Parts: sequence; structure tokens; C-alpha cells
Amino acid sequence: MSQFVDECGLNVRGGDGGAGCVSFRREAHVAKGGPDGGDGGDGGSVWLVADHNVASLIAFKDHPHRRAGNGSHGQGKRRHGATGDDAMVRVPVGTSVKDQGGALLADLAADGDRWLAAAGGEGGMGNTRFSTHQNRAPAFAEQGEAGEQRWLRLELKLLADVALIGFPNAGKSTLISRISAARPKIADYPFTTLEPNLGVVRADDDFEMVVADIPGLIAGASDGRGLGHRFLRHTERARVMVVMVDMASVEEVSPVEQQRVLLNELGAYRPELLERPRIVVGSKVDVGHLDPPPGALCISAVTGEGLPELVRAMAEAVREARAQGSVAQGAGRSDDVVVHRPVPEGFTVERADDGAYVVVGRAVERTVALSDLNAPGAWDFARRRLERLGVDRALVRAGIKAGDTARIGAFEFEYHDDDEYLNEGVSP
Repeated sequence: MSQFVDECGLNVRGGDGGAGCVSFRREAHVAKGGPDGGDGGDGGSVWLVADHNVASLIAFKDHPHRRAGNGSHGQGKRRHGATGDDAMVRVPVGTSVKDQGGALLADLAADGDRWLAAAGGEGGMGNTRFSTHQNRAPAFAEQGEAGEQRWLRLELKLLADVALIGFPNAGKSTLISRISAARPKIADYPFTTLEPNLGVVRADDDFEMVVADIPGLIAGASDGRGLGHRFLRHTERARVMVVMVDMASVEEVSPVEQQRVLLNELGAYRPELLERPRIVVGSKVDVGHLDPPPGALCISAVTGEGLPELVRAMAEAVREARAQGSVAQGAGRSDDVVVHRPVPEGFTVERADDGAYVVVGRAVERTVALSDLNAPGAWDFARRRLERLGVDRALVRAGIKAGDTARIGAFEFEYHDDDEYLNEGVSP
């Protein structure tokens, strides 16, 4: 069974915030102790962290759910709940994070890069927070906010200095096994390699570079044939392309034609790949009977012929590419760029299928997230806060009429136009 997984789904959920506490000071000889309910703790968040010690996404293949810890509830005597533990989810360096629609959310291209995948919910405020001159003994508190939850798509793009590109059975796996410590599966039939292999190659002057053996491409790979997109994805971060053509092709496809097809697939997938430094190599020179393309280096991974020259050529190309600071952090991404997800602000008014006017937004939903809106003073507090946020004006602009239903979170309200805000009718 393959132990390399380069794409998967991931479900993340932030921890729920703890509920605020409704409590009153109770002590002997203290006639009016007043409210002393503590706040609930915030829920923990889920973070994705790039870790060079993680090689693939296999940990998520059968266990795709990751959840942070919940915040603790508040208690009397103004004791606040503890914050939930964050979940640090470690992924390979080079992992791209996308939403279910395919939009890029983050590119974790360097060791230590981290990204907030699911925010924890805020803890609810205890009744101490709601004490006013008008209501010195509030009998209500906030419920904790639910943590964010969603599905993500993770895709791994290997980070390598050199990508070995070629048809199936062109000798890429044999080559990387000879010039590095990598030990890929090798056999004399097409598609031996179904997963990329990485090897560290050391030149004569101890210069080191990472070489990736990309699984064999076929004509139409850029259109998805033969798992083409999964294979081609691993070429995106490579600084140098080594195009290998088989000089002993059993299908009698000329090396020149092999080179044309391979370059065409690279260009069709991402045109900028054709602008990378490129070395053309004719493999299997010891048994080959076909003519190599002009300017190609001829090698035999079996006998070792031409391997020192190839390693020197790769080292020179990588050295120059590194000096120019090209690629390796991902197409279109510079070293210091991190993609952040903005925190939504404000609120919107939407129309539900049943005709209700639904107000969506973190601030307004927290306003009605009280332990008991029917408690004395609770609804007055919520109503005033909604008015300050501009909910009544937004509902009017949305076309609400007297008697229409408005919904915020799990609560419904009947709108009255005589006072331009929602009346006291509340139902869960």
C-alpha cells in the first residue's frame, strides 16, 4: 500500500466558547451582594503548521477531522472559564489549502508557516458585565459562541531544486537511486512510479540539492490523463527541469518527439514552466539505438556513464537559480507572502425561503446569544444593542413590513413599523 498521499479533504472545527455564568454574591451580613458571574473561556482554534518532518498527507486520509478544545464555563465569584486548547495540525512543507470551491486560502511553503484554519468561539460574558444603573441585578448572561467549522482541501506540491520529467520507464527512478540515497521501486514496465520520490544529491564540491523523481507523464497529462494533474503539480516549485528522453524506447518513439510531447504538456499545464532552466538528458545510452535530441547529455544510470557530468550541470543550474531567487516557494509567491483570511465584519440581511428576513453577522448573533431573553431586562439590553448596530434601519432598507418575521440566529422576532425595531415577541 502506498504511504504517500498528496491530496486530501480536512474537516476543521474550532472549540466552542464557554457560557457566561449567572450568579449573585451570597455572604453573611451582605444584604445586596450584586452579580458576580464570571465569563466563559474562549474556544481553542485550529492552526495548520508547515513542518519539514512531515512527508505526506497520509495522516488525514482515514481520519480527516481535527477539532480544538472547548472553553470552560464561567463560575460564581467572578471566576472566568479556562481557554480551550488550540489544535496545531502539522502538514508537509509545500501544502496548499483551498476551500471546497477550489479557491486558494493559504500556501504553506516554508517550514514554520502557519495559518488559522478554524477560529474558536468567544466565551460568553457573565451577568456581572450587564450590570447598569437601571438594572443592578441582571439575571442573564451570554451563551458561548460556537467554533468555526468547515471542510478544506489540502494539496501537496513537493519542494525540490530539480524535477526529473519523462515518459514512464524512461529511467528516472534508476537515475535518482544512483545519484542520491533515495531507493524508489524500480521495474521494467510502465508506471512503476506512482508517487514522487525525493533525493538529496551532493556534487563534487559538497553542494547539495534536492531532486524529485516525478511519476511518468504521458501525452494528455495536462488535461488530466494518467493522473496528469496530480503528477504535474509537483513540478510547480522546482527551480530546474531535467527532461529525460528514452534512447531505447520500445515503442520506437524518437527522443526528439518525446521531448516535444513533454515540453508541450508542461507548457499546457503552466506556461511559466517552460521559462525555467532546463537540461535535456538522453537515458539508457548503453542499450539505446535512437539518436538523442541536439545538445542532450547522454547517460546510463546502470553503468554510470555521463552521471558526473549531469550532476555538475544540475548543480550549476541550481546554483544560478538560487542566486536569482527563482521559484521554490511556489508559482507567483514570494518568500515573505502569507495568505490571510480576513475576519468578516458587520452584518447582512438575507431573505429566507420562507419569507423571513435573516440577519447574519457575528456581532448581531452574539447580541441575542443570551441565556434567557425572557429574563427581566435581557430583551431591553438586546434591543438597544441591535438598534445601535443599525439592524432596524437595515431591515427597513431590505423591505421589511409590519408583521413580517425577522430571524437572528436561533431566534425569531416580529417586526413593528410604529417604533421601527423588533417588538418583544421572541421564540427560539
